[in-house]
Amino acid sequence: MRRTVAGVLSSLCLAALLAGCVGGAGDPWESDPWEGERPERLTIATGGTSGIYHGYGQELAAVLEERYGIETEVLTTGGSVDNLQLLADGAADVAFSAADAVTDAVDGAGDFDEPVEVQALARVYDDFAHLVVPADSDVEDLGDLRGLRVSLGAPRSGTSLIAGRVLQAADVPASDLRVAELGITESVAALRSGSLDAVFWSGGLKTPGIVELAEEMPIRLIPLAGVVDELRRIHGRGYRHGVVPEGIYGVTENVETLAVPNILVAGPGLPDAVAHGLVQTAFDARAEIAASVPSAALLERSRAIYTDPADLQPGALRYYRETKP
Repeated sequence: MRRTVAGVLSSLCLAALLAGCVGGAGDPWESDPWEGERPERLTIATGGTSGIYHGYGQELAAVLEERYGIETEVLTTGGSVDNLQLLADGAADVAFSAADAVTDAVDGAGDFDEPVEVQALARVYDDFAHLVVPADSDVEDLGDLRGLRVSLGAPRSGTSLIAGRVLQAADVPASDLRVAELGITESVAALRSGSLDAVFWSGGLKTPGIVELAEEMPIRLIPLAGVVDELRRIHGRGYRHGVVPEGIYGVTENVETLAVPNILVAGPGLPDAVAHGLVQTAFDARAEIAASVPSAALLERSRAIYTDPADLQPGALRYYRETKP
């Protein structure tokens, strides 16, 4: 937008002209990411307050409100399955979900009685399965959980889905455990108080609730890599081997576990221009969001397009094509 301005225009008039070109986006040189269809209101379904979904959603909402004046509601939920059902019911515009739950939603399997129309905006970061125990626990593997008090995650959460599948792959029936169905915040509090022996959690690194727990008491993570191949055989290639690095949560060595991608998804009614604006905002504000939610720094254009089993929403797809190097 570098133009030669006639000498009759004073520098004051030029400044006024440039100010008039700023469409509320904060940078006068950028085009409108919403393409003239900026929404007045959006609802984002996240997860428990001590998890990364919730923090990510809150920070994204803050950017949408501060930069564009979009009133954004952040829903605290049970997690992936809950979020996908909220999309299906029209109670949320966008949501975070683990890819395995998206697979069930698309197929009408598991917790879903019929297929759910889901479109992807971006693969955002990967979840890592955690099995957390006190450092002095006798638990060394999944079989040692028999007879113990174990949280398998909140009902209809991604953690609950993965925990059930992990136990099945390890041939450890949930009926052999003393099961609690608690979200991450409640699970951490119960493990801290001694009313639980172990906690399953599926989330990004570092999950705030577990970071806080590790600062208050020594903990260990039980390796789960031994079930990854069986999970892939039964449920497909959405699961992969992952590693929680030494030093995370104070662990003294790398812990091999399983990982699953997280996807930012939308229902079929989201306008293409709104999807385009949301994706551009997530990338434009990546560093700002990552200051509070480090997992946001993992958002990369080269990986964000791999959202199987959900197809990319047309507006999101257009964004990736426009920004392709």
